[in-house]
Amino acid sequence: MKLLNGSELAGYIKERQAKQVRALRQAAGIEPKLAIVVAKDDPVIETYVRLKNRYGADILVDVDIHRVQQAEVAGLLTKLNQDDTVHGIIVQLPLEDVSQTDEIVNQVAPQKDVDALGKNAIFEPATPMAILWLLAGYNVDLKGKKVLLIGRGKLVGAPLEKLLQSMDVDVTTIDRQAGDVTRYTADADVIITATGSPAILYSDMIKQGAVVVDAGVASESGKTVGDLAADVYERQDLTITPQKGGVGPLTVCALFDNVIRAARNVADAAEPEV
Repeated sequence: MKLLNGSELAGYIKERQAKQVRALRQAAGIEPKLAIVVAKDDPVIETYVRLKNRYGADILVDVDIHRVQQAEVAGLLTKLNQDDTVHGIIVQLPLEDVSQTDEIVNQVAPQKDVDALGKNAIFEPATPMAILWLLAGYNVDLKGKKVLLIGRGKLVGAPLEKLLQSMDVDVTTIDRQAGDVTRYTADADVIITATGSPAILYSDMIKQGAVVVDAGVASESGKTVGDLAADVYERQDLTITPQKGGVGPLTVCALFDNVIRAARNVADAAEPEV
């Protein structure tokens, strides 16, 4: 078994980002800041908020966490959009009332939309970028491979499908309602799962020597789990993300890459033209 260890790659990216932030603070007088809006009490959300808070502290990006009721989110976003000290804004999903998701994420100013969920986003979404970084970091070439993407969610599946299509990758996308998933998994060279449904993929569904990336996150009995069944990790022929430290660490890296870019854009705009 070959592990796609995101934590290992994240260490290198973190060093680069810390240097970039120091340069912004020293040369441009800009203190990059991310605002996280939390409107739902959820253990998976709390895990991610903690990770982001800690990561920001490590690379000297300020992280402000705003806990509000969903009805207060629109007013808060208006304030944060107008606050010049805030460079990135994310609304932590899912919301309590998911029917308002599009309306709310579209209220984030595009130049601060570091999750890239709004319709006018100028950045790449973090988790799809993390998946591509992970595969590239371990020299997994997608050209000429049959790629199966399971999950069409707003955060991962839908934007990743777009990115892969733009790279001319042969990608088939299905969701949980696809019926007999084995019809699709049996001949896939690369499988990327992002459903948030525990144990959607079992060992006997995967062909020999496949690459498997688990980008699903769910909460089961108080624990954070992915999409893969335990027996998948008994296979020695797979190239696979570990149960912890696969896509997650790189997703946080990719998010902060966007925050740093947003701050850099502000610095560039403030430079006098020569």
